[in-house]
Parts: sequence; structure tokens; C-alpha cells
Amino acid sequence: MATISPDTAAGTMPADSSIAVVDLFSGAGGFSAGFRAYEPAGPGSSPFRSVAAVEFDEAAAATYATNFGSSHVANVDIAEWDPTPYAGKVDVIMGGPPCQGFSALHRNNPEKPKVDDPRNRLWAEYVRVVKDIQPKIFVLENVDRFLVSQEFDSLKEATAKGGALSNYTLRWKVLNAADFGVPQARRRAIVIATRNDLGEALEHPRPTHAREAGPAQPSLDDPDGLSTELLPWISVGPTVFAHTPKDAPDLDLPDRTDKPLGVVLPGPYKTTELHIGRNPTALSKARYRAIPPGGNRHDLRNKWAEIQGVSTYLSTPSWDKHNSGSGDVMGRMHFDRPSVTIRTEFYKPEKGRYLHPVNNRPITHYEAALIQGFPPDFEWFGSKVQIARQIGNAVPIGLGRSLAQAIHERLER
Repeated sequence: MATISPDTAAGTMPADSSIAVVDLFSGAGGFSAGFRAYEPAGPGSSPFRSVAAVEFDEAAAATYATNFGSSHVANVDIAEWDPTPYAGKVDVIMGGPPCQGFSALHRNNPEKPKVDDPRNRLWAEYVRVVKDIQPKIFVLENVDRFLVSQEFDSLKEATAKGGALSNYTLRWKVLNAADFGVPQARRRAIVIATRNDLGEALEHPRPTHAREAGPAQPSLDDPDGLSTELLPWISVGPTVFAHTPKDAPDLDLPDRTDKPLGVVLPGPYKTTELHIGRNPTALSKARYRAIPPGGNRHDLRNKWAEIQGVSTYLSTPSWDKHNSGSGDVMGRMHFDRPSVTIRTEFYKPEKGRYLHPVNNRPITHYEAALIQGFPPDFEWFGSKVQIARQIGNAVPIGLGRSLAQAIHERLER
């Protein structure tokens, strides 16, 4: 997918041929990029037009602005954003409050949080914007545990009879990005709400891929599940690592600054300039070398290495004690499978299966961005840590594209 023209993204498309969208908690624009990647009539034919994007983080907002246009970007706390100018003029609202605010039901405290609980503030602002604008459809994406959170319980109450959003019908499901052509097994809760005056509620898109190829699953439209053959999951090796540099990553980003929204920030950097990494210690390097393809922390047991003249044990007492728990810590990605979920600290293999399939290093920002589906010419603002956060928090482009197709076909129908 090519980077979206800022002029087009800012809203120069004819109003009668486009679907007006508001992107809340937009981040770097993964959701928007996915919607623009849906081009039913060929390049440049996306029916979606961004009319507003709200993002509090300065670096993420700058990234969004440089790729989608700055005139409609509000770099503010959502509580300070006034949605009333958009009331009745927006077709779709998309986004999701930061997942750190979602507490699982019955976890630690079975009681519902108080109304003034600060964990509910961002959630309450999201509902406020939807209530004021009254879009035809709104889509909420978040971690899979969102569906067992107090906030989701509150959303179901809000859309029930007598609630603030009682004129909407909800559909919810956990989708795996790998089932939609993304080289990443990322499970996300997707909640879709359809305004009742539209009639039939929008259902989730049907998968296009599966762990093993075969017939599609049955649906209301296709009860036998025979109309579409599911493609096999896309492996991360041939689609990403076969096309990234073999050279050692750079330690730092190029020295460059700009201010797309008035605040001077490092950047912009194209995705191809993000082949960067940390400077690992000698112990970390020895551990990387000792882990075979597909391996993890368990392969470090009973292994020693000479480090600066000292015989050093490569595992840790904690790792040696735990046979259960995550097997992804210090793990290598599998070349012939989708990657694990790309999180905000993908550059730390002690956080998960983030070692390169073959090379003795963690994956780079460039590789993580490609796994998420960002195009090579997408432009980024921020420090190494800020850009990593933007990449890890983004909605995978392929998943966004599938949702966009389902929404477009429903609104057209």
C-alpha cells in the first residue's frame, strides 16, 4: 500500500462519493491506513474520507498528520475535543481507548468501579463523542480481554433499552489478524455497533485465511461454507524477513527534525529508515547465539559461554525454575509461521518471541512495521521508543482493510 496523499486524506475527495470517518485515539494511523488500503475500484479509489482524528500523544499525532494531512488532526486530550461540529455529518467512528485502562471483570476486585473511577474517564469520553455525533456505525478495537472488562459491560448497558446509546445494536467478536492476511497472529476484540435506523446490523467480516487452507466457515449468506476457499496463513519469513536488510541494524535514527503540528520532533523517517536496534550486552549476544531456530529461553539451560574471559551461565535461576508460563521469552520467530503479537517493546526479546528467525538479534522497528502492514514509504515522527510504541499500538493494516470492506458493502447495501 502506498502512503496516502495528505491532500486526499484531508478531505478533497467529493463528499457524495466518500464515507466520512472520525478516528479517535488514532495513534500513528493504523486504522486509517487500513481503511484507505481498501480500494474497491483500484488504486486511489478508497471510499473513506477522514474528517477528524484525535490523538493526545504528540509524536503519534505528528506521524498521523504527515501521512494523512494535518488540517483535521486534533493533538489534544479527548476530553477537550468538541465533537458537535460533526454531529450528523459522520458515517463511521473508529478507535479504542488505551487498553491499559481496561480492567478484567472479577480480577482482584469483583465490584464494578465507581462512576468517577479514573479508569473510566477515557471510556466515558469515547461514549460522549459517539452520542454527540451519532455515526451510522462505530467500531471499537482493543485487546481480547476487553470483552470481559467492566467497560464492555458498561457499553452493553449503554446500548440496552433506556441507555445513552440505545439506538445502536452491538456485535462483538475476537478476530485473529492472521485470518485476514496479516503475517501476525494477533487476537483483538472488535466491537461493531450499527445505528438501528439502518436496519440489519453489520456482522464481522469473514476470514480470508486459516491455519490450514480449505473451505470457508458457514455463514448466514453461505450456510454450506462453500463459496470461498480459505488461503493458508501468511508466514512472516517470506513476506518480511526475506526483504529486510541483512546488515546489522543501526543504533540510532538519522539526525533530522520537523514540526508538522507546530512541535519540533525527530523525523520524519520512512519505514525503510527504521532498521534500528539496541546495543546488546555481551551476555545478550551470547544468549542470542545459543538459541537455535524456533528456540527460546529453555535452550539456555546448562549452557555456558566465555564472556570477557569469564565463564558465564547463559540462563537465569528464574528461567530455570519455571517450566510453565510463556515459552516465547527469548524466543526466535518462526520463519514459516505468522509472528506473535507485535507489542510496544518488540525490540526486547526478554518480553517475548522477538528474536530474528536466523540472525542473532531482535527484530528491528522496520521489520515490526512491515509485520503490522505499514508500507515502506510511510513516514514516522518521534524517538526510537515513541515510534516503537506507535507501531505496537497500531491496528494491523490488513485487519483494518477487511473491516473497511465490510462497512463499505453494508453502507452501500
